[in-house]
Amino acid sequence: MSDNKRIKTALISVFHKDGLDEIVTRLHEEGVELLSTGGTHDFIVSLGLPCQKVEDLTGYPSILGGRVKTLHPKVFGGILGRRDNESDQAQMFSYDIPDIDLVMVDLYPFEQTVASGAADEDIIEKIDIGGISLIRAAAKNYNDVVIVASKEQYQPLADILNQRGAITTLEERRWFAKEAFAVSSYYDSVIFNWFDGDEHSSFRVAIQGSKHLRYGENPHQNGVFYGDFEQMFDQLHGKEISYNNLLDISAAVDLIDEFDDTTFAIIKHNNACGLASRPQLVDAWKDALAGDPVSAFGGVLVTNQAIDLATAEEINKIFFEVIIAPDYDVEALDILGQKKNRIILVRKETEMPRWQFRSVLNGTLVQEKDLAVETANDLKVVTVTSPTDEQVNDMLFANKIVKNSKSNSIVLAKGCQLLASGVGQTSRVDALKQAIEKARSFGFSLEGAVMASDAFFPFGDCVQIAHEAGITAVIQPGGSIRDQESTDYCNAHGVAMVTTGIRHFKH
Repeated sequence: MSDNKRIKTALISVFHKDGLDEIVTRLHEEGVELLSTGGTHDFIVSLGLPCQKVEDLTGYPSILGGRVKTLHPKVFGGILGRRDNESDQAQMFSYDIPDIDLVMVDLYPFEQTVASGAADEDIIEKIDIGGISLIRAAAKNYNDVVIVASKEQYQPLADILNQRGAITTLEERRWFAKEAFAVSSYYDSVIFNWFDGDEHSSFRVAIQGSKHLRYGENPHQNGVFYGDFEQMFDQLHGKEISYNNLLDISAAVDLIDEFDDTTFAIIKHNNACGLASRPQLVDAWKDALAGDPVSAFGGVLVTNQAIDLATAEEINKIFFEVIIAPDYDVEALDILGQKKNRIILVRKETEMPRWQFRSVLNGTLVQEKDLAVETANDLKVVTVTSPTDEQVNDMLFANKIVKNSKSNSIVLAKGCQLLASGVGQTSRVDALKQAIEKARSFGFSLEGAVMASDAFFPFGDCVQIAHEAGITAVIQPGGSIRDQESTDYCNAHGVAMVTTGIRHFKH
């Protein structure tokens, strides 16, 4: 028996009508009988096409303020009845239930209603009952029925109608069913999360859209990105974005969002290897690159300002993978686009998620994003020597970088320039020594520089090593039972130290 099935009767009830005229016209030309409700019925009739009202089929009007329209055995029996099951067919004949071979339906805009700030009673009314039931019924019986559950599936259906007429294959119907369950599962997850609020009683996350990547973190690993990358970025140029590119792009966005002043950052393996804030963008770029011109090779570049020609000419002198900016001058794009594989991204204004999650063992860890941003008012001076205004500015600058670096992390900065950082070390002393050695290797003097730590100093050794290297001011969370050791050393040597009370671990 052929897996191909002809559509003879279609039930259509949708909010989105763009493109619907082509579909219903083709269905009519193919001899398909049309069933519909409310506004969709009126739309089809306005095209001059015959269309039966669902209430004429069921014998019941829409009741309870529209809450019950299609919930009737003559509708669901026609969808769920198995065409090759004699018992099903006998019952359908007995109760005069027609086969329904195509269901086109979309759902009340629950998510949009919540986002609008509507009252609870209005949100409740946007929980779809009939639509979601029709979707599940038609998708369950994909062996015989085509389900179109979203305007995104209008075009695939139109293509089938134009190429083959009102005939679908089993493979096509199964694809439509899969897409339908994606719609229903997302919808239910959104509703659950609204009811659940901040209780986090169960982990339910549904993300629309996916992109298969060339590979994962390594070539032998498969990788997929779930989400809408185009909502955040326009890619103007370059090769396909990789798994590792996405990790660095995410780190770059998180970091640059910490800064209001004109700033340029260079990211490598999710950490900043160069960063500077300057009045002129080209100077911010030059000083960011000076922080570590070796690690900048193959990095991800990010700025919070439009790229001009002068800056593009300087950037063009090095090899990099990705550049992110809110805009580009035309001349700058001409320069940056000279290398065919360079990924050039324009960042759009997008609301970022407040929660983040990662798979661990046989479960998932969920936490709020670290959105704490310390200001001068949050700093507690714990030493006899108070920091100068310039030191406070540098400490807050360094603290933003250390917050976005892999723990254990130490950042050394001066004049709103990242001199060096030690990241991802198993001890804070090792992180500090790494930063000092790196700064010196690129010719930086640490005299008058500041040090930021992502967590407290368990002993006084770090402030001693830092002071001996030239550091004159320190910012750290505080909270160690040996805080006094660090404070005493600073007091004895004229080092200013402030605490924030906020730790910024990052793994």
